[in-house]
Amino acid sequence: MEFTNLDGYQLVHINDRKKGNILREKRIVQNLTQQQVADRAGIKIQQYQKFESNERNIMTASFQLACKVIEALGMNASDFFHGKYVIGEEIFVDTEGVKYKKTGKLISEDII
Repeated sequence: MEFTNLDGYQLVHINDRKKGNILREKRIVQNLTQQQVADRAGIKIQQYQKFESNERNIMTASFQLACKVIEALGMNASDFFHGKYVIGEEIFVDTEGVKYKKTGKLISEDII
């Protein structure tokens, strides 16, 4: 099997309706658990999990709740709502697979 070197490339988020993917990536790159994000936002973990899994759309949540979650991840609420955040952390490939350059975590790996 031939494998192309992906060093320096970024993942790009094509479907803007899946904001939960952006939340997940930002959380993992910051080495945070879902519980830690929920605690920072002052919400229940189940509420956060619904956003991240796209079971609930953060774009239709109350402004206050959405801002709490977005800011808990260190993002600017205005920029988030204007689509300035996309999945796009720099990645690289090693023997274990595709990883985020910033943390060295596999893109499929979660924080426990």
